[in-house]
Amino acid sequence: MRNFASSRFLPLFFGLAVLTTPCWAAQSGAAAQSVSKASPAPAKTAATTAKPDASPEVCKGCHVAEYGSWEKSPHWKTTLNKTAGPLHQGCQGCHGDAAAHLADPTDTSKLFKFETATPKEINNQCLACHSGDMEHAHALNSVHAKNGVSCTACHSPHHSTQPEFLLVKAQPELCYTCHLAKKAEFAMPFHHRVNEGLVQCTDCHNPHGTEGPKQVRMASTQDQVCYKCHIDKEGPFVYEHAPVKVDGCTSCHVVHGGPNPHMLKVSNVNLLCLQCHTTSSFSSAPGAPSFHNQATFFQACTLCHVAIHGSNFSSTFFK
Repeated sequence: MRNFASSRFLPLFFGLAVLTTPCWAAQSGAAAQSVSKASPAPAKTAATTAKPDASPEVCKGCHVAEYGSWEKSPHWKTTLNKTAGPLHQGCQGCHGDAAAHLADPTDTSKLFKFETATPKEINNQCLACHSGDMEHAHALNSVHAKNGVSCTACHSPHHSTQPEFLLVKAQPELCYTCHLAKKAEFAMPFHHRVNEGLVQCTDCHNPHGTEGPKQVRMASTQDQVCYKCHIDKEGPFVYEHAPVKVDGCTSCHVVHGGPNPHMLKVSNVNLLCLQCHTTSSFSSAPGAPSFHNQATFFQACTLCHVAIHGSNFSSTFFK
């Protein structure tokens, strides 16, 4: 009888086992899935590879001549810039990230190449460092920049022949490369002694631009640059000569050179003075007295009006 009961319930046991197996498997799978979601497998960590050394000494291996000129130039000071990082030091400071070029010397896609860049791109590259002083404050709006002249037209970081400012050639020959008409003016009998080396073009002009016309510098008093040298003509005077203060030095003088003494615009002094001192209504200057008959004696106005730029003693500039 016991064996019969056991045999009778045995199929029922196996049936229950078969029915419960999928449920247990489903629960196990769900549990495993929840475990996998709760704690994902750690991702593969990419091997962190440091950038190759792009110090100037490494570049020297191929670019020996460029390194030799660089280490003697002011640009070597970029290696002292420890706060900005390697991309602002040495060769990379001008030529950009050299990592790809070091990995494959034929790959120059990431480098800034001055020989193929436009003037605007070159100027922007240089001004990334050279824009923090008043000398370059107007560089992007200068006459040179507007006419497509780049920094490397006058400066050569690697092939400069001048120790100062890395110029391509010395002044004034550098300026004469474009300004040929001014070269002729400085060859006149009466001229500022630029060709003799006493004065340089950049003493009067800022090649990187100014607020005024013709890129002319200003004196320390924000007046004409002429007063940097001709300080005795600046004043102030008790009796001012109006053209000096209103129109400036160029109302009577040419600036670079001319055929007349004192670099005057005309050959005879009286012809210059009579341009304003006339009885015509357009000028507020007093006309010449009637006894100034323009004979030989009266053709040299400055024989009597000696203090023609201004006087502290005479309203007629006699002294």
